[in-house]
Amino acid sequence: MISLTDSSQKKFVIALALYLTSLFAANTLGLKLMPFLFGSHLSVAVFSFPVVFLMTDVVGEVYGKSASRLFVLAGFVSTALFVAFSFLSLWVPWSTDSLWARPGYEQIFGISIRIAIASLVAFAVGEYQDVMAFFFFREHLGLRRFWLRSLLSNVWSQLLDTAIFMIIAFAGIYSWTTLGSIIVTWWLYKVGMGALYTPLSYLGIRLLRSPSSI
Repeated sequence: MISLTDSSQKKFVIALALYLTSLFAANTLGLKLMPFLFGSHLSVAVFSFPVVFLMTDVVGEVYGKSASRLFVLAGFVSTALFVAFSFLSLWVPWSTDSLWARPGYEQIFGISIRIAIASLVAFAVGEYQDVMAFFFFREHLGLRRFWLRSLLSNVWSQLLDTAIFMIIAFAGIYSWTTLGSIIVTWWLYKVGMGALYTPLSYLGIRLLRSPSSI
């Protein structure tokens, strides 16, 4: 049980909203690839998905492991519900007045279902691994150097998440050469983006710990 003051509850809810928004942005926008160095490719989800992992670290740093696990559970349940709604939306018949949108709708959201399922499986491994790794390093490195503990936990968990997610989501859609390029570059770029977001992580920790009310 997480015991929070009235002000902390509001901050906790806002943090959860940022976490879920970043997660759904990654799941729904991640189909688009952009060119990167040396002919490689990157999914546009690299902008939003590092926030997902950093938020569990930030929340865990302030509120403890149970809070991080609660965030992961909320993300898992939300994604599962999105999958269910997507299946339902694709299953119900089309009105003749909206048939003009059917090809694009079914192509995009049909793939989005696969992406969401891939996210569920990757979540079961990557996110819980991130929480476990973060608190493992916190136990062995102490309460200082949050940036190092967050970075170390993200390097391994992001690799697991990226490989599992990309293989389930895009195997058969992209060639294995392209897929391997995406996995390696996306993993490295997400870790790099996470490092760049570290000052924002410290800001988030400071805001969550601040006694001021909102």
